[in-house]
Amino acid sequence: MTVRIPALTDKLGLSESTVGAVLLVWGLGALVTMQSMRRIMARAGSRAVLRIGGPLTALGLVAVAFAPNLPSLMVAVAFFGMAFGTVDVAMNAQGSTVEQAYGRPLMNGMHAGWCVGAISAGGLGSLAIAVGLPFTANVALIGLVSLPVMVLIGRTYLPEPPAAGATTAARRRMPPIVYLLGAIMFFAFMVEGTVADWNGLYMRNELGAPEALAALGYPVFELGMLIARLTGDRLRTRFGVRGMLTVSGVATAGFFAVVLMAPAALVAVFAMFFVGLGVATISPLTLSLAGTATDSPGPAIAQAGAMGYAGLLLGPVVIGFISDATTLRTALGIGVVLGVLIAAASRFLPRSEPAAITSSVTLTERETVAV
Repeated sequence: MTVRIPALTDKLGLSESTVGAVLLVWGLGALVTMQSMRRIMARAGSRAVLRIGGPLTALGLVAVAFAPNLPSLMVAVAFFGMAFGTVDVAMNAQGSTVEQAYGRPLMNGMHAGWCVGAISAGGLGSLAIAVGLPFTANVALIGLVSLPVMVLIGRTYLPEPPAAGATTAARRRMPPIVYLLGAIMFFAFMVEGTVADWNGLYMRNELGAPEALAALGYPVFELGMLIARLTGDRLRTRFGVRGMLTVSGVATAGFFAVVLMAPAALVAVFAMFFVGLGVATISPLTLSLAGTATDSPGPAIAQAGAMGYAGLLLGPVVIGFISDATTLRTALGIGVVLGVLIAAASRFLPRSEPAAITSSVTLTERETVAV
C-alpha cells in the first residue's frame, strides 16, 4: 500500500501533515497491540496468534481500500495496524522457533520472504499506476487475494516448545540486552518507515519525478534488502551480530546521505538500493538475538518489537511535521542520524553468538517435544 500513498492523498485530498496523522494512527494501532502481546504470546504461542491475526490483517487492508473519507480511513487504519502488529510479533516468534529448531541462523532468510512480498507489492503498485487502476481497486484486490492465503498457510506453523514459567516470565522485566536490541530496532524501523512512507512523495515533490518513477524507489529499496537478507545468515556466521550491525548502521547513514544529495530522481532511486542493503539485516538480527534472551521467544520478541514499532510510529510522523515547517529533504536528514546511532549502539552488544542458534537441536527433536 505504501507506493499508493500519493494516490491516497489525491483521493481524499490529504496534506503531508494529515498523511503523518494517518500513519500515526496506524502505528498506534500496531503499538498498542504489541504492548499487550507479551502475556498473550506466553499463553497462546505464535501458532494460534498467527492463525487469527493473518486473516484479520487482510480484512483490515480491504477496509482501508474502501474508506470514503478521513474519519472512516482513521478507523480502518487503526484496525489494520492492530492486526498487523499482532501478526508481526507472532511471525517473528514463529521464526525464532523454527530457527532454534534447526539450530542455525535463519531469520535473515525468512525476512527475505517479506522483501519478496514488498517488491511484488511495489511492482504491482507501479503497474496499477501505469494502467490507471484506482487506489481502491488496487488495494482491495490485494487484501481479498491475501485472505484465503492467510487461512491456508495456518496449517504449516510449528508449535513452540513448553517453557518453564512462561506465563510468569511474561510479567518479569526483560534482560537489559532485550532493551538494547529494542533501541536498535527503534532506530532501524524509523529508517524503514521513513523510506516506505515518504520515499514516493520525496521523489515526486522534491525531485520532480513522475508518479510511476517515484513509486519505483521503494521496490528498489526492497530489492537491496532482499539481496542482503538472502546472504545475511551466512555473513552472520562469519562476522557475528555485532560486526554486521555496526557496518549496517554506517552504510545506512552514508547512502541515505547520497539520496538526499541526489541531483535527480534516478540517482536517488539507485542510492535507495544501497540504503536497502545497509538497513536490511538490522531487524532480523535483533529479533533473532532477542528470541534467545529468555526461555520463551515470544515475550522477548514482543518487547523488542514494540520498541521497534515505536520508531515506525514516530519516524514518519516526525518527518511529516518537520517537512511542513522546513522541507521534506531537510526532514529526511533524520535517516542519516539514525544510521549513526545504530552503529554506535551495536558496539555494546556481546561478541559471541547465542548458544541456542549454534546448537545441534534438530527439527525432528523439536516436533517430538511438541507432541
